[in-house]
Amino acid sequence: MSDELRFERLIDARRELVFDLFTTPGGQHAFYQGGEPDWVVRSECDLCVGGVWTVEFGPTEDEMYRHRNVFSLIDRPRGIHFTTTETRLDGWSFEYETEILFDERGAQTMMTVVQRGFPTEELRSEHTRGLPGAFAQFEGFVRSRR
Repeated sequence: MSDELRFERLIDARRELVFDLFTTPGGQHAFYQGGEPDWVVRSECDLCVGGVWTVEFGPTEDEMYRHRNVFSLIDRPRGIHFTTTETRLDGWSFEYETEILFDERGAQTMMTVVQRGFPTEELRSEHTRGLPGAFAQFEGFVRSRR
């Protein structure tokens, strides 16, 4: 297993709003779209401990990555924790843990994603490339809802 991955972004909105928007289909779509205008994203979320959040995303309906997230903690508006089973285009899958924290910074929110348990350094590194775009898209979504 490799070291954890941590990514932070300061978002100009109160943490209750950031948390609530992230846990909506629109916020989840923005996060997984990653700046690709034609990217296909489907998201369904049962936001409760033990609930499942499934996300399918990719360049076409025939080429979709799949994330199946099972919630182990929901602490509105402070954070959520879930185990992800990620299925790749070739059908291979692996698991890792994700924690998303929403820390109040005055009228802003420091949103932090911490992921642990990647089976290889290569997979961890791959996730570092996607998170900046995901946060940029989500931040734009939050701005449009304030």
